[in-house]
Amino acid sequence: MNAPSSIDPLAELLPRIASGDRAALRQLYQASSAKLFGVCLRILSDREESEDVLQEVYLTIWRRADRFEAGRASVMTWISTIARNRAIDRLRARGPLAYAEQVEELEIDDGKPSAETLLAASQDGRALGRCLSELDERTQQVIRTAFFEGVTYDALAQRMDTPLGTVKSWIRRGLLKLKGCLER
Repeated sequence: MNAPSSIDPLAELLPRIASGDRAALRQLYQASSAKLFGVCLRILSDREESEDVLQEVYLTIWRRADRFEAGRASVMTWISTIARNRAIDRLRARGPLAYAEQVEELEIDDGKPSAETLLAASQDGRALGRCLSELDERTQQVIRTAFFEGVTYDALAQRMDTPLGTVKSWIRRGLLKLKGCLER
């Protein structure tokens, strides 16, 4: 585990949580539960189920706090990823009608962080909202559906009655535009 980052105020809590400090977990919960609940609710569309998943998320954080690496991501990005994955796992557990595979990685090999990484790392919701609003409605819709609801590209293409390659192109171009906007 890396040393806490002075840039990320939540980073100092993770070593304390890893050593069993319940007060640190309580502080992290108070600082992050609203955002993580929103992630779960957006994916699951069920308040009670989202509350259950949120509890699982904090149990996972409690058990895995020693695995956090400050050099790889901010605390909020790390715990948001845990929440997203737990919610998608719960969605999959509902059965074949609600099955949603994880979205495949899009690699843009330019040596810079990918648009998805920048999206996840962006803790400024206003900047992300501003950048999303710069995209056309269709591109906004496919990116929100794929990344915030966890819907696969294939399922998205079927929903929109559009070829899979076209949907992938829309998303890739949209992510490139988001990346450029978030880097400004």
